[in-house]
Amino acid sequence: MLIPAIDLKGGKVVQLVQGERLAMETTDLDEWIRRFAGFPRVNVIDLDAAMDSGSNGHLVREICRRLPCQVGGGVRSVERALELCANGARKVIVGSALFRGGRVDAASAKQFADALGAERVVGAVDSKAGKVVTHGWTTAEGVTAVEAVRALEPFCGEFLYTHVDKEGLMKGTDLAAITAVRNATCRPLIAAGGVTTQEEIDELDRLGIDAVVGMAIYTGALDLDRARLGTTRK
Repeated sequence: MLIPAIDLKGGKVVQLVQGERLAMETTDLDEWIRRFAGFPRVNVIDLDAAMDSGSNGHLVREICRRLPCQVGGGVRSVERALELCANGARKVIVGSALFRGGRVDAASAKQFADALGAERVVGAVDSKAGKVVTHGWTTAEGVTAVEAVRALEPFCGEFLYTHVDKEGLMKGTDLAAITAVRNATCRPLIAAGGVTTQEEIDELDRLGIDAVVGMAIYTGALDLDRARLGTTRK
């Protein structure tokens, strides 16, 4: 299944290369909400909240009102996660708060699971150069993605694995790395980071993995109507 991405920064919909260089931006949120209507889920990330540089809460609320969303970005506390649920998020993406001192913080993960219900917690496990990275991909932790999902499995209903090394480059993703994470957990897995073609989406689907796609959609490289048809048939 394809899960379209909406990344928010400075009150705009954006796409970044490697989480740093701006590749595109638009203020026409309505257009993308219209185009993503009919998809079972949309991935919404408040990049300003993630980087402690502001908030796009009003846009998040508007998107959640009109589309079924999983929302992340700056979810560092249970209170923030509950706020997102109250604002309409179907699921909450939690990343940095699940790690402390280079390791998985099981106590923090349990707090989120107890407060939201594990089924509403999407554990974000982002990997760069073979290690989990947190805090907007600026801090390398001491565990691999495979080790992280194994430790977090009791507390997360599903996982979002981002292969940061490929993020935004439009050169394809790393299917071997994604498959290794898929084999490490019985929870549903969503993959992101460089997914570019319908063929990649279909291959991930064959493996039982959903795909978050951003850059390929916004640049027009991916046929969104074809992708929607394949998703709604499932």
